[in-house]
Amino acid sequence: MAGLTSRIVRQVLPLRPQSLSLSPASVRMISTRPLPAKVRIVEVGPRDGLQNEKVVVPTSVKVEFISRLASAGLTHVEATSFVSPKWVPQMSDHKEVMSAITTLPYPSVSYPVLVPNIKGLQAAVECGAKEVAIFGAASESFSKKNINCSIDESLKRFEPVLASAKQSGVKV
Repeated sequence: MAGLTSRIVRQVLPLRPQSLSLSPASVRMISTRPLPAKVRIVEVGPRDGLQNEKVVVPTSVKVEFISRLASAGLTHVEATSFVSPKWVPQMSDHKEVMSAITTLPYPSVSYPVLVPNIKGLQAAVECGAKEVAIFGAASESFSKKNINCSIDESLKRFEPVLASAKQSGVKV
């Protein structure tokens, strides 16, 4: 391990900007932290990527996309979003997508869905969602634009969503 640390220090220190003052000891401390035993990567293309398309992608194409991602070995694929079709028409088929992915032959793949509020959670649970993701924003302007409320309001909205998901046995 000491040899690896020395190599990292020799490789990192020459690359640092002159304005950044790092001693070999601080680089060594950073580089020797243990890596997590497990990292979870969630593919969000079927939800985040497709919701930004100008046209509505057919449900069958979305399901095929999700199926191909699962068959490629991905273990977590965010399938859809339970948001208002008024605001995100590209996700208006969330019920159909959820119904279709339950028949995919990949039982070890999880298909979380995005829910912005309690109404979205309830709809997701009705469709058989076993895992949901909630979201907030880092800036007030983005929060207002994206979910039509302040950051503080969005944090308050999380509370009943988390409580209801726990009560329903849905992973968040």
